[in-house]
Amino acid sequence: MFVLREPQQLQILYESLEESIPESLKVYGTLFHIRNKNPFNLEVLVDAWPEYQTVVIRPQKEMKDDLDYYTNTYHIFTKAPDKLEEVLACPQVINWEQAFQIQGCQESLGEAIQKVAASKSVQVDYLRTVLFVFEKPTLEASSGDKMDLMKLLKIPKVLEDKRKETFQNIFLDVSHARLVNEHWELGKNEKSLKYVERCLQNFAGFGVLSSEGKPISWFLTEQSCEIRMGYTFPKYRGQGHMWQMGCHSIAYFFSKKIPFYIHAAEDKEKTQQTLLSFGFKNVLCGWHQWKCTPKKYC
Repeated sequence: MFVLREPQQLQILYESLEESIPESLKVYGTLFHIRNKNPFNLEVLVDAWPEYQTVVIRPQKEMKDDLDYYTNTYHIFTKAPDKLEEVLACPQVINWEQAFQIQGCQESLGEAIQKVAASKSVQVDYLRTVLFVFEKPTLEASSGDKMDLMKLLKIPKVLEDKRKETFQNIFLDVSHARLVNEHWELGKNEKSLKYVERCLQNFAGFGVLSSEGKPISWFLTEQSCEIRMGYTFPKYRGQGHMWQMGCHSIAYFFSKKIPFYIHAAEDKEKTQQTLLSFGFKNVLCGWHQWKCTPKKYC
């Protein structure tokens, strides 16, 4: 495995990965940001070039904290899962002495991860969720015309009728980090707070303000272009605020040519139905995460 650094190489890889979406989405989305200032200081590794089989995107070594699962995230895509075990076993590719997570959109990654982890006395907690990608509008709105997109994605009348006051769209900033972290089910700690702050400093976050000027609903994107950390205060649920932000954010993503996608837990059927009604589609490959913890930290 060796590191790709040249802009031309990264562009060629990016275009190649597009052909393997949705299985390549995690790597594809991360590479988008690497090609645009690389705010998380990530490295792109391939097993060969230009005829690669496996791509691993990882944090650079100097950026790591041994117990920070949020920063120590690897994104992997492979065309040869039967050869992945050899790649993962290499200490120059994965630092198995640290706590970390691997994310990808290929269930086939799991066998190699489990085998190597067992050989290195590392505990693995596996999570599978449902992956949703947005079906591009068939109108000319797909070119990025914000007004056309907003018309196409208009909030359903049944939700508009439930509104009792006017709500304003905003872009989140780092001042909202503590609020987001407090209501993120995978957060609520100091390491996650630092991660949320970094995301808000570098990537788009969207919110809705009440008439009193307080955030009542939000979500943000992270280093792999995924929509994460969504929350609406119970009092305001079922009133179309996520739908409102969805219209705002998708128009923004199209105008900036930013890839985006989202995952939902398998038991959250209401969330899944909302995503489907909005225009997302459930893709069969799924969303997968392997949380790896050395026994010394268990």
